[in-house]
Amino acid sequence: MTSAAHDVVVIGAGANGLVAAARLGQAGLRTLLIEREEGLGGQGRLVELAPGFRAAPLGLDPGWAPAAIARALRLDGLERHGADTALTVVVEPGLLLTLPRDAGKASEAIRTYSPNDAGKWPAFTTLLSKLAGFLEVLYQTPAPDVSASSPGDLLPMLGLLRKFRALGRRDMIEFLRTLPLSVWELLDDWFEHAPLKAAVAAGGVQDHRQGPRSGGTGFVLLHHLVGAPAGSVRGRPPWRAGPAAFTEAAARAAKRLGVTVRTGAEVSRIDVRNDRVAGVVLKNGEEIAAGAVLSTADPATTLLDWVDPVWLDPEFLHAVGNIRHRGCTGVVTYALEALPELPGLASKEALAGLVSLTPSLTSLERAADAAKYGRVSESPHVEFTVPTLLWPDLAPAGKHVLVARAQYAPYWLRDGATWDATRRDALAGSVTAAIEAAAPCFQSRIAHRTTWSPLDLEERYGLREGAPSQGELGLDQILFMRPVPGWGRHATPISGLYLGGAGTHPGPGILGGPGWLAAQRLLQDRGRR
Repeated sequence: MTSAAHDVVVIGAGANGLVAAARLGQAGLRTLLIEREEGLGGQGRLVELAPGFRAAPLGLDPGWAPAAIARALRLDGLERHGADTALTVVVEPGLLLTLPRDAGKASEAIRTYSPNDAGKWPAFTTLLSKLAGFLEVLYQTPAPDVSASSPGDLLPMLGLLRKFRALGRRDMIEFLRTLPLSVWELLDDWFEHAPLKAAVAAGGVQDHRQGPRSGGTGFVLLHHLVGAPAGSVRGRPPWRAGPAAFTEAAARAAKRLGVTVRTGAEVSRIDVRNDRVAGVVLKNGEEIAAGAVLSTADPATTLLDWVDPVWLDPEFLHAVGNIRHRGCTGVVTYALEALPELPGLASKEALAGLVSLTPSLTSLERAADAAKYGRVSESPHVEFTVPTLLWPDLAPAGKHVLVARAQYAPYWLRDGATWDATRRDALAGSVTAAIEAAAPCFQSRIAHRTTWSPLDLEERYGLREGAPSQGELGLDQILFMRPVPGWGRHATPISGLYLGGAGTHPGPGILGGPGWLAAQRLLQDRGRR
C-alpha cells in the first residue's frame, strides 16, 4: 500500500522533529511528521508511573530553547519557573550544602565550609557563564565547515572568529584550556572543599561513560550550561507550564503551520532509488512517498538500520558504526505517599532542584570505574529531584513523585550479561538505599517504583544503547565531527536524506536546535535545485 506523496517526511516527534516539521511547514512544504509512539514529545514526554502519578523520566534538565527558534515559530508558554531551584549535595547524613543559582547566596552557603572557596565562587560562575555563552553563539549556527574555500563559505567562520575574539585574550585562552580539561583538574584549580567540587563535577559526566578524571569532561560541563542563567553550575531552570512545556508548544506550532502528524507509525526502512530518497516504509508495510526525509532518530539507526548499505560508501558506514553511544544511565522513578525528609535541608523547596548524593570526586570516579569493566556500580552516583513541588498536578493531592538518575549502569554488561529483572531490581535497590541513607524513612513512603535500565530506555524511547545523547559528547564527536567527520552539516551522502536529531550538531539538550538547522539545510538545498 502506498500513501499520498509529501514533500518531506520527518521521523520522530521529539523536540527536534517537532521544530523541524514546523519550520518546513512554515516554508510551505507538505510535511508529514511520523512518530512510532502513540504520543508526542520524545524524551520530554510525561509517562504515567502509577495511577495518578506522572513524570518525565529523562527530563531532569529541561534543556535550552534558542530564543531565535521560539520567535520564528511563535512558540508560546515557554516562561521559566521563578523558583530558585538549587543544587544540593549531601556532605554526610544530616549535613547538606545547598547552592542557590544566585552566586551571592551560594557564596554565603559555601562560607560555612570554606571561606576561601566562598570568595572564589562568584568569579568561577561568571567564567562558566562566559564560556558557555560562546557555545551558545556557536550552537545557533551550522557547524563550521573546515573544508570551506570560497569567500562566501568562509564568511560564517569569520563571524565566529570575531565573536570568539570578543571574549578577550584571557577568556579565549581559558576557553581553549577548559574544553580538553577534565573537570577534576578544573575544579582542583579553583576549590578545596570536596563536596563542592563533586556537586559541580557531576555536570561534566552527565550521561557520559567517563569519570571526572577523563579529558574532555570540562567541555561536557560547559555544554550542559548553555542557556543557563549566570550563577548556575548545573542545568537550566524548569518551565513554568510543566516538564513537557517545550514539546507541547512545538506541537501546537507544527499543527498551526499545516504539518500532518501521525503517531503509532514505526519506520521499517528508508526507500532509496537511484541515489536519492523516495520515501519511507513503515513496519506495517505502508509506503509513504516523499521528495525528502529528515530523520531525528540517531544517525546509526537511520543509516545502518533503515538504509540499504548498497547506497553508502563502506568507509562512511564504518565511521557511522564507530559512533560511541555507551549508555550508562539508569532512572528510578518513585510514587510517594509523602514528601521525603532530609535532615539538614534548609527548606523543602530545595527538593525541587537537584540533590546529589555523591560527596567527593573520588566517589564519583570509583562509580565510573565499574562501568569501564562492564559492571554496574555498587555505589552509584545518584541525584534526584521532586518535580511535584513545582507541578503538584503530577500526583494526587498530598502525594509526590521523585525521579532519580543513577550512574553508572552501562548498557553493555560484561560476559554477555543482559538487563533482566534481577539486575533492574538490584539497581533500584542501590538507588533506594542511597536515598534512604540521606532521607530516613524514605522507603516506607514508596507506593510504587519503576526502574528504567539503559535497555529499557532503548526499547521505550528508541535510544540506541540507552544513550539520551544519541552519541557521547567526546571532543571527537562534536561540531563538524558530529555525527562523523565531514558530515556535520545535517546532509548525508544520499540526496534528500537529512539528519536532525541530538546525534548531530549542536547535540543534546539544545531543544529544537539540531532539527532547526537540519530543516534550514534542507530548504537551502531545495532552493539551490
